[in-house]
Amino acid sequence: MRKGFQWSALVLVAVSCLLVLAGCGGKQEAATSGTGAAAANGLEAIKQRGKLVVGVKYDTKLFGLKDPASGKVEGFDIDIAKAVAKHILGDETKLELKEVTSKTRITLLQNGDIDAIIATMTISDERKKQVDFSDVYFNAGQSLLVKKGSPITGLESLTPDTKVLAVKGSTSAKNIREKAPNATILEFENYQDAFNALKAGKGEALTTDNSILLGMQQQDPNYTLVGGNFTEEPYGIAVKKGQPELLQAINDTLKELKSSGEYDKLHEQWLGVKPE
Repeated sequence: MRKGFQWSALVLVAVSCLLVLAGCGGKQEAATSGTGAAAANGLEAIKQRGKLVVGVKYDTKLFGLKDPASGKVEGFDIDIAKAVAKHILGDETKLELKEVTSKTRITLLQNGDIDAIIATMTISDERKKQVDFSDVYFNAGQSLLVKKGSPITGLESLTPDTKVLAVKGSTSAKNIREKAPNATILEFENYQDAFNALKAGKGEALTTDNSILLGMQQQDPNYTLVGGNFTEEPYGIAVKKGQPELLQAINDTLKELKSSGEYDKLHEQWLGVKPE
């Protein structure tokens, strides 16, 4: 009789444990489901977190440049990111900046390490397959940087004897070969190497987006942009695909900046001129 009682007691304990575990599992499943719903809505996830995480460049003067002394990152893109944070969270300081490069930015976005990319990113059909873009927030275009007093005034001045410097693997190198097929194109690993080569007299012109060239011009006023833009490079803010609420909030921010005149002020502050 005692053995039967012990067995019954054990069965009751086991059933009770199973019921408790089932209840905990249900709560855990509900919690996970709730988190998944928040994650599916990027805008809501940002609000719950209380912070916007944006991928920006740390090495592009005028748009996103980190001061090695202070550690502060400043530029046009940074101020746009602050405006988005203020629109979504009511406070521009509720913003975390993460360094990205042209190579890493889409991967970091898709992995969920950042909420958005604001990093001189040209809107293109190929990139639209991977991310969703906001409205255009900056109109860049490929141009030429030359030493002041150079006889080169634009694409029409480039001859077979002209050495044009570009960066390996860039669309700029591809474009300049199409636009000036007779010129000699020399490619370098990065923009700083190309600019140093220009200053060392290894070429007569350097080509890339005018926004990047303007930063170089500020570094050394002995150089200037010539010939205007010969391509269109519209910059957009990128978010993960399937985030319409977040994308709308970003587009609303851009509209507010432009209607209030704040966009013009930022453009003039960083680029030296008001937008055309």
